[in-house]
Amino acid sequence: MAATTPRRRDATKTRQLLLEAALQRFTRDGYAATTVRDIADDAGVNVALISRYFKSKEGLFEACLTSSVDEIRRTTGDTPLSRTPEAIARQIAGPCTEGLPHHLVLLLRSSGDEAADRIRLDLLRSYGQRLAVAAGWPEDDETMLLRAQIVLAAATGIALLRTKSGLEPLASATAEDLVAPLRDLVDALMTKR
Repeated sequence: MAATTPRRRDATKTRQLLLEAALQRFTRDGYAATTVRDIADDAGVNVALISRYFKSKEGLFEACLTSSVDEIRRTTGDTPLSRTPEAIARQIAGPCTEGLPHHLVLLLRSSGDEAADRIRLDLLRSYGQRLAVAAGWPEDDETMLLRAQIVLAAATGIALLRTKSGLEPLASATAEDLVAPLRDLVDALMTKR
């Protein structure tokens, strides 16, 4: 009888599969409606691996949120105000599958986990401050910070409406379609008068 060679696990690949499956589920169904079994089934792995790589459902949600924060920071970086509408449009229209703009929609999801919610709020606060600074205002200017947060609220609202409502033509608008109206919004709220 020949001995079988044990199958080697690829921890990095398994972790990435779980993150991608969780990102899809959390974005589409929300934190409360998503089970670890759903995520493991979607990833095609044993549910016990969630505990191994992420400790818990909360840890996996936090990892998804951190991944989304990193992706938003990577794709927006130090975007000048003149390029902000394009950066927002890219986030709203993608990256996504099945019409779900993961990173923005996931920011709206609350987990009930204090650490994950703190990461979410820190990103939103940071993005608002960067937008205000890009507009030429001091970081601590409350009026401009409010205006920047309104732009951010509009962007996340657009992402949510695209995901949940099927409201046309918004739901099928491309990034290119969104740039002009977003430019009007950014210019109206962020340009010094």
